[in-house]
Amino acid sequence: MVDAHQTFVIVGGGLAGAKAAETLRSEGFTGRVILICDERDHPYERPPLSKGYLLGNQERDSVFVHEPAWYAQAHIELHLGQPAVHLDAAARTVRLGDGTQIVYDKLLLATGAEPRRLDIPGTGLAGVHHLRRLAHAERLRGVLASLGRDNGHLVIAGAGWIGLEVAAAARSYGAEVTVIESAPTPLHGVLGPELGAVFTDLHREHGVRFHFGARFTEIIGQDGMVLAVRTDDGEEHPAHDVLAAIGAAPRTALAEQAGLALVDREDGGGVAVDAAQRTSDPHIYAAGDVAAAHHPLLGSRIRVEHWANALNGGPAAARAMLGREVSYDRIPYFFSDQYDLGMEYSGYAPPGSYDQVVCRGDVGKREFIAFWLAEGRLLAGMNVNVWDVSDGIQQLIRAGNPLDADTLADPEVPLESLLP
Repeated sequence: MVDAHQTFVIVGGGLAGAKAAETLRSEGFTGRVILICDERDHPYERPPLSKGYLLGNQERDSVFVHEPAWYAQAHIELHLGQPAVHLDAAARTVRLGDGTQIVYDKLLLATGAEPRRLDIPGTGLAGVHHLRRLAHAERLRGVLASLGRDNGHLVIAGAGWIGLEVAAAARSYGAEVTVIESAPTPLHGVLGPELGAVFTDLHREHGVRFHFGARFTEIIGQDGMVLAVRTDDGEEHPAHDVLAAIGAAPRTALAEQAGLALVDREDGGGVAVDAAQRTSDPHIYAAGDVAAAHHPLLGSRIRVEHWANALNGGPAAARAMLGREVSYDRIPYFFSDQYDLGMEYSGYAPPGSYDQVVCRGDVGKREFIAFWLAEGRLLAGMNVNVWDVSDGIQQLIRAGNPLDADTLADPEVPLESLLP
């Protein structure tokens, strides 16, 4: 039983942590709730950082999860700009950067992830950027506007979601853009070779240059400023600014200190949790980007870095902390907007897991749904400029029944009719 004398601590001021705090109160917890944020900003959502806010279509205040006054009204003790620097699982204490030590009854790790860094000469130059935090987006927004005014050139390392969304934003400002990617297509590890070409064509139509099959070896500068980028195939690309968009690493330092079970980096990394978001310590839970959770439906352990997982995973962990029965089995979901292309992806189909890709609609017009199948069973679906179908896709994934490829490809057949 949970009572008013207990203290629940949440480490991490992102969406997962803020929604967990909200859920604790909405579920009736009357004890202390302490939310520790290493940034000075109130908890905010990350998708706008590479989408609406970066494009200049959203105001800064629109990214915050709650109004600042909400935390006091909900009796959430908020520590802004104070990183948690040490976690002692045996003593059940967490120490902050200013030396404050907090004793907890239960603790949630919602520490998120951090951008992977380029390990090459020149990364200390002023024009090298990452995009993970609100401060990064604020800086990059000004950089893109300046590049657009001056016909400047942005070179991006990585053709993943962040790299492509920033490329689209940069072109909207008028900047010249080159994307360098070691794989043969954009989003190769997510969409495979079958669908990556859709995004190659989209961006090329908008003036983006791609250089595939190459990696950064050096960022060349003068007087502290970026001049060019060299790649391992001997090419040199002029640049005024560089964005490193080569993925993110889960922030597991506190979990390592506490001796929690972790997942190897080769398997995605993160803190190992069960379907109720519990770690190997009965008093510690993990949610969001840092959590590598056993997924009851998929039958495997996965780590999901997308908005929907933070939105739903934080509340699931909060309910588990309160002793509720929790089996977190949401279908992974994410979305992206690039130029006039909007898409939603539901499911989980890593390379090697599927044997067929089926499309319904017009791929050339970029109005279609793609389905990834394994032995006829639907693993994932992506709808591109086709709307109000993600629920049907998720229902088919959850049902797990064999599907006929020709029927699946027929736009005249409603997805719901394929359910058992």
